Amino acid sequence: MRKINWGVLGTAGIARGQTIPGMVQAENCHLYAIAGRSMEKAQAYQAEFGFERAYDSYDALLNDPKVEAVYIPLPNHLHVEWAMRALKAGKHVLCEKPLAPTAAEAAALVACAEANGVYLMEAYAYLHSPLTAAVKAELPRLGRILYMDSSFMTSDYDVSNIRMRRETFGGALYDLGCYCTTQIQWLLGEAPDSVKAVATFSDRNVDACTTGLLTFPSGARATFSCGMVLATEQDKRIDRCIIHGERGYIVNDSEFNQCGELKYTVCVDGVCETKTVMTPHNYKLEVEQLGRCVAGEETPFVTNAFSLQNARVMDEALKSMGY
Repeated sequence: MRKINWGVLGTAGIARGQTIPGMVQAENCHLYAIAGRSMEKAQAYQAEFGFERAYDSYDALLNDPKVEAVYIPLPNHLHVEWAMRALKAGKHVLCEKPLAPTAAEAAALVACAEANGVYLMEAYAYLHSPLTAAVKAELPRLGRILYMDSSFMTSDYDVSNIRMRRETFGGALYDLGCYCTTQIQWLLGEAPDSVKAVATFSDRNVDACTTGLLTFPSGARATFSCGMVLATEQDKRIDRCIIHGERGYIVNDSEFNQCGELKYTVCVDGVCETKTVMTPHNYKLEVEQLGRCVAGEETPFVTNAFSLQNARVMDEALKSMGY
């Protein structure tokens, strides 16, 4: 098994708490380089996780010819700039969601990846989860799908948090709702033909709580709710997915990107079962998958076509709710 030399562009919280621990577990990942805005930060991560190299600038990491793939955990407003730079440097890119603030910018990144002959994959780790696959495999048992609801709610944050600032593309839809919109489209297997959304806005003019309605060519309807409205700074959350078909329904209350023994309930023709799925670290799974792509063994599981489809849905929702 060939190990891919990975570089991490930034020392964001999601990198430290989720993705880098997943990279440590990934069998085909070599933690080659970490870059921070200061050498002190980069070296702290190097010492904690065992990176071979540490850099005090993102450009220095991108200029290292040994770096094959780059993970970008930077704030939303920096995704396009640094993903573009990485792609032009000939690096394969795993970029945190949302890939870009608009569909047009997402399309520009996809075109850049194609022009430079490298892979670009949006980091929706939960889509790699066996739980997601198991729920999707149950859908034919429900008959024609009539309705789906996806919810993701978290605690409120102090105004200093980047999630709460307009200039960093904060707000509930960008931070949380993109999970809901991708979950709906991934499970239903189609793009909506209508997207509407309403939102309440904070004093900083970002959406604090958003609800959307999607309709599909198949006749299915879906709603989503996302918000940063629970107890302030207490790490509270609500994750919920419900799917109704002509013959029954599925309820999944597991958190996005949770691992371990996860359960969901499926009811068909009045008979209900609760099933358990053993789920590894989702971030490990996505890193391994892109690593196999770099090694020439696969193509990205989360495709650019899917990312562009969701970016268009996000555009419509943002426009509808007046963001």
